[in-house]
Amino acid sequence: MSAPAFTRIDPGGPAGALILMLHGGTQDSHSMVDEKSASWRRSAWMQREIGDHAAEAGVGVWLLRYKLRGWNARQGSSPAPVADARWALEQVRRELGEVPVVLLGHSMGARTSVAVADDPLVTGVVALAPWFPPGEPIHALTGKHLVAAQGRRDKITSYRATQAYLERAHHVTASTEFHDMGRVGHYMFRKRKAWNELAVTRSLDLLQQRVPE
Repeated sequence: MSAPAFTRIDPGGPAGALILMLHGGTQDSHSMVDEKSASWRRSAWMQREIGDHAAEAGVGVWLLRYKLRGWNARQGSSPAPVADARWALEQVRRELGEVPVVLLGHSMGARTSVAVADDPLVTGVVALAPWFPPGEPIHALTGKHLVAAQGRRDKITSYRATQAYLERAHHVTASTEFHDMGRVGHYMFRKRKAWNELAVTRSLDLLQQRVPE
């Protein structure tokens, strides 16, 4: 695959809003993301399981597949998935117009989501087992809503770092909300129904929220 791409679940009629899903990845990798990618497949499973619920509300669920697996941050350039997510939001705008969008990101996808939350389409972010390193910028979330959920047995990303990020972000966001998923790990295998339910209900709720002007 030479470019980012979508897997789409659309409602029967025109979508009045959109959940844009952003999958996980790794810190450094220039490997292409294909259908064998565990991070992409994990989000694709969730997309299939929440798609009907969203469609009943007239909301589409699009999963972005990045071009590359890695965050690949380099001085003076945008991290690879951030550039892909910016591209994705422009495609949404071209096809659906100025519809409200919630970014639903897992792990690196959550980090990508908070980086592009300043796009005018975005009403908020639902961050699942997010990767929020110390000092991660919060400015793109100004005036937006942020929901985060994490398990206390997550060994890949940090439960405490997520709480610390929300504490900092609270000063600029319209709202912040943290969900303790209990004694579960990073990959959302345990309590799968609870992860799915939280993902779709909080995303739909945020689509109803008005972003302060």
